[in-house]
Amino acid sequence: MNDTDFDMPAAMAGTLRGGREDAWALVRGFAAYWGAPLTPRDGFTDAELDAAERRLGLRLPVALREAYRLFGRRADLTSSQDVLLTPDELHVLDGALVYRAENQGCAHWGVLLDDLAQEDPPTVTRPDLADKSQERWEPWEERFSTAAAVMAMSEKLLEDGELCDFLESEGELPDDFVELPALGREFRWYGGPDVLVVAVGDAWISARARTPEALHALHEAVPGEWLNG
Repeated sequence: MNDTDFDMPAAMAGTLRGGREDAWALVRGFAAYWGAPLTPRDGFTDAELDAAERRLGLRLPVALREAYRLFGRRADLTSSQDVLLTPDELHVLDGALVYRAENQGCAHWGVLLDDLAQEDPPTVTRPDLADKSQERWEPWEERFSTAAAVMAMSEKLLEDGELCDFLESEGELPDDFVELPALGREFRWYGGPDVLVVAVGDAWISARARTPEALHALHEAVPGEWLNG
């Protein structure tokens, strides 16, 4: 598939309706269109994942293994801000397998041990609180594959590079931007001319462009204190 053939709204909608194969198709198309195509070197090996299972004494869900094999080593899709743990960093915390951590340790994401037998289990999140007795695992995404696809998209928009930028307060987007399918419980996605924007609440937006000219046009259309603009 040529990257110009990528229909992101359809791929996002397919991920919402379908299963994990739809999520992986979204990640493949997204990576190629907004960065670089995935290669066999971008994933961890079965041997590395098998070693993690032996160390932990448990079986990893099918969807988790597939995500790690597909793009687990692609830092731009996994660790621009928050961090996907490597197989040898996976660990159990209070009844859940932890696979991802907020960049300052303020939160973790995991899969409950009781759900590990599911091929594509629900995910949970846990804030890091001063009062540890108040910490609880709370529901996150209904499927690991959805959480992984949202991670890949959001981390790409937070990459430190000339085609990305960040605005601390949400501005009004131009009329030629369209709202994309609501993928991810915290995010609102918008597409414009060679630009992708994600908004979280009313606090901030991140943007990624395919060209410097497209990002400059966004700066001109949405005034504000852009981090790099």
